[in-house]
Amino acid sequence: MANGSNTPGPGGSYLVFEKPIAKLESQIEELQLAQEQRDETGRDFADEIKKLRANLVSLVRKTYANLSAWETVLVARHPNRPVVADYLDMIVDDFCGLHGDRRFRDDKAIVAGFGRIRGRKVMIIGNNKGRQLKEKVACNFGCAHPEGYRKALRAMKLAEKYNLPIVSLVDTSGAYPGIGSEERSVAQAIAENLMAMSQLRLPIVCMVVGEGGSGGALGIGVGDRIGMLEYAYYSVIPPEGCAAILWKSGEYAKEAALALKPTAKELVKLGIVDDIIPEPLGGAHRDPQQTGLAVENYINQTLRHLVRVPIDKLIERRYQKLRLIGSLTDGSIKLAGETDTKKPARKKISTAKTKKSRS
Repeated sequence: MANGSNTPGPGGSYLVFEKPIAKLESQIEELQLAQEQRDETGRDFADEIKKLRANLVSLVRKTYANLSAWETVLVARHPNRPVVADYLDMIVDDFCGLHGDRRFRDDKAIVAGFGRIRGRKVMIIGNNKGRQLKEKVACNFGCAHPEGYRKALRAMKLAEKYNLPIVSLVDTSGAYPGIGSEERSVAQAIAENLMAMSQLRLPIVCMVVGEGGSGGALGIGVGDRIGMLEYAYYSVIPPEGCAAILWKSGEYAKEAALALKPTAKELVKLGIVDDIIPEPLGGAHRDPQQTGLAVENYINQTLRHLVRVPIDKLIERRYQKLRLIGSLTDGSIKLAGETDTKKPARKKISTAKTKKSRS
């Protein structure tokens, strides 16, 4: 990973831009050890520790308030960041998993099943990255094969049959690009999911909790409301892949990340994402429990609203939402300098050229 190695420290793994934070936390830990021996040494470091902790909070807040696009990608990939399995443990009760696509096999990179969130019955679908190395390898680090997306589709149809809202937790760098995946039509499987999710007659809430890469994320990412954790990313392609295509080298991942605009703030401006869910100070990896509570609250509040909307109106809204993504003429996404949303400048220029060509 270009410029993204982790450094072990007293608080776990540190990203490259967190070196000042690591140094300060190391100083605090040393003083805490010395404080434990104050009865023997007669030296009290309580005031120094208190001051350093205040400085640490200030430093972490300042660091994370000014993250670049590439640094945000690194946070989304942090090894201690909670994965979908953690959210199932933290926010879902009575989870009952579904397995297999009824065609080929069970893909461990996609998890699907029934469960309850705050007492509400839901169908949960998510990308499974795994926690330990053995589990990560078994599920291709969250990169699903076509059978994974077909399993997800089977779960969606089952949810529609029993009128259960769908909660989708997105966390993948993309679908698995291997030969077998292509031979079994991964692109078709994703496309079928896109079509099916746009028409399902039930509420759908999607949450990007870590990585949201390419069609692998879109395959379970069509919904009535799309939320995104503050330091997650969501992009048409991972920065390294983009750099390899445009600059023929993954070393330009930083530049690619900047061009892709994959951060939550940028995506809200573009109308791709509806809501940003704040993370604890220093990112989800520093306080997974607080992050889980924030995700649970968002899902609960969003579903409470969506279930009250008549289903035909809900589907029409979903359709219009999808149609307006990437639009340059919609009032919510204006071109630079536009003021008249009914007659955008780009459209006027196009019309003038057409008239001239006809004459």
